Amino acid sequence: MSVTLGLGEHRYRVVENWAKLPDGWDLKDVASVAVDSRDRVYVFNRGAHPMVILDRDGNFIDSWGEGLFERAHGLDIDAEDHLYCTDDGDHTVRKCTVDGKVLLTIGIPDKPAPYMSGEPFNRCTHTALSPSGEIYVSDGYGNACVHKYTPDGKRVMTWGEPGSDPGQFNIVHNIATDQDGWVYVADRENHRIQVFDPNGKYETQWTNLHRPCALHCCGGKMPNFIIGELGPGMPVNRHVPNLGPRLTIVDAKGARIARLGGEAGPGLETGKFLAPHGLALDSRGDIYVGEVGVTNWPSSFPDTPMPRVVRCLQKLAKVD
Repeated sequence: MSVTLGLGEHRYRVVENWAKLPDGWDLKDVASVAVDSRDRVYVFNRGAHPMVILDRDGNFIDSWGEGLFERAHGLDIDAEDHLYCTDDGDHTVRKCTVDGKVLLTIGIPDKPAPYMSGEPFNRCTHTALSPSGEIYVSDGYGNACVHKYTPDGKRVMTWGEPGSDPGQFNIVHNIATDQDGWVYVADRENHRIQVFDPNGKYETQWTNLHRPCALHCCGGKMPNFIIGELGPGMPVNRHVPNLGPRLTIVDAKGARIARLGGEAGPGLETGKFLAPHGLALDSRGDIYVGEVGVTNWPSSFPDTPMPRVVRCLQKLAKVD
């Protein structure tokens, strides 16, 4: 029996056993996903094969990135199907072709900027592109800021600092843009999405969220956004209901219009999430969810041995 999440026009069927990998292969901690113009799905993960490419039916196409990436974290894709791969392990963003050729590297591999200095990068987390191709980088774990670059990788500006006031960040974890150039930042441990103009001017914030981790703009003039929220991160609230992990869909003003899962906490059962960390949509509106279940397991299930294989990639098919 299939499981459907959501209500009304925002209903999705969980596609079980979707990804079909070569014999002996496992994905580990899918940090991010992206979909290209042909609905091929790029799975950026922390396993032996960092970039795994599947078709929309889950059939294996190719892999690359072995020996290139230290720790997968963020993945974005532009209109020409160039991939922007954010590696928080070696503090870089690499622009790559779909077959793995590196076209541009921003940051110096294995040379982090000083902790909380505001200089790029210290464990950068994700990228987003402006309508004219400028590159925004969220930075991230060892910094608390956003950097803006020209399309060829020259830094234009930086904004943000540690804190909880408007324009400040406490783990700036993900970033997205819309077609008008507004910048949306998942300020994870401040439990909010902050919204900025293209030059970093604070505009507003969305606060009806719990540890927003993944972030995807669905496109259009007044876009919806899908947000992957982590569950509780402390022992004292580990078993509190209605805190996720889950997916939340909001409108262009941040008002919640749908919620997928999260009522009963994390799990491997169909219809539950472990740690939604990356999101992408294909041309039919199906959602691909990358999860970092291996990393998250000890905090979610400290007294339960981790299975040999932990689910880290889900497909939710849009129900018409």
